Amino acid sequence: MTSHAPAVPHQRPSMPEELLTVPQVMARLQLGRSAVYGLLRTRQLASITLGRARRIPTHALTDFIRTRLDQEAA
Repeated sequence: MTSHAPAVPHQRPSMPEELLTVPQVMARLQLGRSAVYGLLRTRQLASITLGRARRIPTHALTDFIRTRLDQEAA
């Protein structure tokens, strides 16, 4: 008797998460290096560390901007 794995519905391959460097975030926000590292240090902007490199997921940058817009609208 052979057992078969249950059928898994075909899923669309997800797009890999884009990771931005600090200079890329600086350019997108038009802020200086110290300002961006300040946002990272205070955890207002989420990031990950890969070795000695700091990377910011694009969704974290989008969430940060959305949060700031919501705060200013309130």
